[in-house]
Amino acid sequence: MTVVEEFRIAVAAAGVDLAAPELLPERLARACAQVLPVDGAGICLFFAEDRRLPLGASDPAASTAERLQFTAGSGPCLSAHAEGRPQVADEVTIRSRWPAFYDGLVTRTPIRGIISLPLGDELRDIGALDLYTVPPNDVTALSLADALDISAEVTSTFRAHGQATRRHSDTPVWLDAPSAERRSIVWQAMGFLNSRLDVSSSDALAILRAHAYGSGEDLDQLARRVVDGEIPLERLALDHDSAS
Repeated sequence: MTVVEEFRIAVAAAGVDLAAPELLPERLARACAQVLPVDGAGICLFFAEDRRLPLGASDPAASTAERLQFTAGSGPCLSAHAEGRPQVADEVTIRSRWPAFYDGLVTRTPIRGIISLPLGDELRDIGALDLYTVPPNDVTALSLADALDISAEVTSTFRAHGQATRRHSDTPVWLDAPSAERRSIVWQAMGFLNSRLDVSSSDALAILRAHAYGSGEDLDQLARRVVDGEIPLERLALDHDSAS
């Protein structure tokens, strides 16, 4: 049996507990972690510059790693997206290339290796698959050819389900994944800073990232606090100006 055939069986099995169509990305992430020699997986889209939308993760550590990359604004997945090629990073590489991301990764997760693959076809330039390893497992255990075969199957599955389950006739249901809904809070918080502090979207995101990093929070957590009014926007601006 090929790895793609094993993957299809694993996706079908995951559908027993994750039957809702918007949970397709989580089913795919779990299947990736099951059939490949990795300890976790996550799938995301980039719908604009620096706008990363998580769709699904295999487990809490993989979900945390995604949020930490987004908070730091750097990491293997962002580089895979920017460069359009796979990134294979062991702990030494992560520490040297993406130190801000590394600091959070080693303090908040057991993950020490990441393989990030851009997705292809209609998800080319916007989709990515992250695969995570935990010691004693490492990135050298994974066949890149197998990983690329699985990433192609992920894209194919998204395409098939997107055509079959479109909502409002224009977007596939799996874009309503719970993790994507949670990330939308960040865009709301950016909008608050846009309108009340008269800053650009890129500056608003930079302000939020700086405060999240300084406070040890991830960006999604901070955004929720901003939207709920727990953190005055003026305080964020002052903290940003002081650090500049």
